[in-house]
Amino acid sequence: MQAVDKDAPSRTEGADRENKGKKKAPAFRPVDLDSFPEVDALLTELGFGGFVRNAVTAPVGRNHTWSGPTESGRRIFVKRLVGTEADVRARMARTLTFERFVAQVPGLAGHVPTLLGCDREAGLVAFDHLSAKSGAELMVDEEFSGHLAFTVGQKIGGLHAAPAVEGMDDTPPALPEPGLLHALPLGMYNELSFAELEAWRLMQRDAELREALEELRRAEEDAPRHPAHCDFRVDQLLVGDGGVPVIADWEEFRLADPARDVGAFAGEWLYRSVLDIVTNRGDGDTPFPDVELTHEQVLSRGVEKMERLLPMVHQFWHGYRTQREVDPDFPVRATAFAGWHLLDRLVAGAAQSQRLSGIERAAAGIGRGALITPHKFAGLLGFEETQ
Repeated sequence: MQAVDKDAPSRTEGADRENKGKKKAPAFRPVDLDSFPEVDALLTELGFGGFVRNAVTAPVGRNHTWSGPTESGRRIFVKRLVGTEADVRARMARTLTFERFVAQVPGLAGHVPTLLGCDREAGLVAFDHLSAKSGAELMVDEEFSGHLAFTVGQKIGGLHAAPAVEGMDDTPPALPEPGLLHALPLGMYNELSFAELEAWRLMQRDAELREALEELRRAEEDAPRHPAHCDFRVDQLLVGDGGVPVIADWEEFRLADPARDVGAFAGEWLYRSVLDIVTNRGDGDTPFPDVELTHEQVLSRGVEKMERLLPMVHQFWHGYRTQREVDPDFPVRATAFAGWHLLDRLVAGAAQSQRLSGIERAAAGIGRGALITPHKFAGLLGFEETQ
């Protein structure tokens, strides 16, 4: 399994700065394993021997992760789940439940990481290392193909169509939480940056948005539940030289509304479309003017970028529909979840910034529109083609 942590900053975040000549932050850093002897203990117990210390790398992220060769020569990826005891226990349980589930779904074979072993007490999971590029990298490098989107849609559709296994978590995902649009808990408030507080204030002042989130949660509660990823993003797609997509990070796997996963994929491309307004990606040889865009230019470029990238969502949807039928309200819920995804990206991006940028606010505005009036956006995303 490639050393990719779902909480690491994605290459899609801040990619609009690429054309300004700014140096990118390194994706990997050396890790001192001496503080975590349980990692080598697990690898030794599995028969691989400990990590070769001078060859280990790890991404920066909320979880502790290591990737590299072991004494046996086998390359391994190890993740140590970080959080409260209850949170780590729940995420570990969902990860292991997914292993039981995926064993009965032949269509997902080869499209999920190979779990080699775990240490429940230490919160460790070990996977085969996979040399691959993430979907986020492919997106930024303009190498994410329509065929790949179609295949990923098929695999997510197959996931949602498969029967549940005993013991699956059926609690609703934590977000979106409409209550946070009324007030933030004190502990959460004290830990947020100025930009994050700015993002939450922007949403808290919006009564229509709060009502739309409450309606989405009610609709989700009434929707048919199926096995779902529930934290699906393009940076969790890993694609090796053979072009086979592997879907990683199953810590939020549970019975839930499958429209959540479909909306998240669409939201990723909506967000990328807005970020690309201030890049020359997709403009051919035309240089991006280093001047402030007018409102009309922003709108015009936004339409152009969406027309270029949203066919990826259409291909995903076509692949998805080869695997399962959907309920009549599915397109509207998926569109609303796509809208929420942009607002979620607003908060996530704020954690890496001092102030909200104009382009981040523009993305949030599109997300707000999709969330409040999803029936108007469903056609744009291609979700109205349910037959």
